[in-house]
Amino acid sequence: MTTHVTVTDEAVASLRDTADPRLHELLSGLIRHLHAFTQETRLTQAEWEQAIRFLTETGQSCTDTRQEFILLSDVLGLSMLVETINGDRVAGSTESTVLGPFHMTESPVRELGANIDLVGGGEPCVVSGRIVSEDGTPLPGALLDVWQADGNGFYDVQQPDVQPPGNGRGLFTTDAEGRFWFRTCVPSPYPIPTDGPVGDLLRATGRHPYRPAHIHFIASADGHTPVTTHIFVAGSDYLDSDAVFAVKQSLVEDFTPTDDPSLAREFGIANPFRHAQFDLVLEQSA
Repeated sequence: MTTHVTVTDEAVASLRDTADPRLHELLSGLIRHLHAFTQETRLTQAEWEQAIRFLTETGQSCTDTRQEFILLSDVLGLSMLVETINGDRVAGSTESTVLGPFHMTESPVRELGANIDLVGGGEPCVVSGRIVSEDGTPLPGALLDVWQADGNGFYDVQQPDVQPPGNGRGLFTTDAEGRFWFRTCVPSPYPIPTDGPVGDLLRATGRHPYRPAHIHFIASADGHTPVTTHIFVAGSDYLDSDAVFAVKQSLVEDFTPTDDPSLAREFGIANPFRHAQFDLVLEQSA
């Protein structure tokens, strides 16, 4: 007869014929941890039912342009934990951080120097730098996928009636010297979406929903391990309390006020503007 003492071992034993050893390891561990949590907290039937409703509502909130489960993973720190334990890199290479819930649409291919801010309203800036290998060798033809919120803190997929598709997004290819540059607006802090189950969870736990100002990047090149990362604006609010725990000190960059006529001409932008300059360093593949 199954009892609260025997059910964990019985559930794990039911996996004995699982052909994939990694699947067996993952499911066995999940069962043991879930059962231990239930025993430790003496989970009630009503609490279990509430949890089922919450997860159901989380799934029902997902669409082609919204991933509520990633958002839930983010605010619980799970996304950052998974990234961190899998993110060991060669010293000096760019640190990775969470993907976030808004990489939900393909970035349009753009020419170097293009403006990804199609709606205006934010402080103009230029982002420039190089993609290089771990030994400093420039990587021509590397790809840089960029996405960010507009000057009001919203992504294009959040405001399809306000922002044109692809606003704040671009897919760039580095030049013969591994360089990239594009125009945009200075990102601002913004709240993650709070109109779904994750927002209810934040309110229930007294947490704020804000993220510090940042731009997302995925950099990739032949023979190198891609990196998914952010660049955070130095001095931004919420750097020390990011709702998704994604800030790393090495990813905080200055967006320097600039009034240099020669730079303005070079980048095709009016003075004054802000300029963020940094290199993305990729680790060579094994």
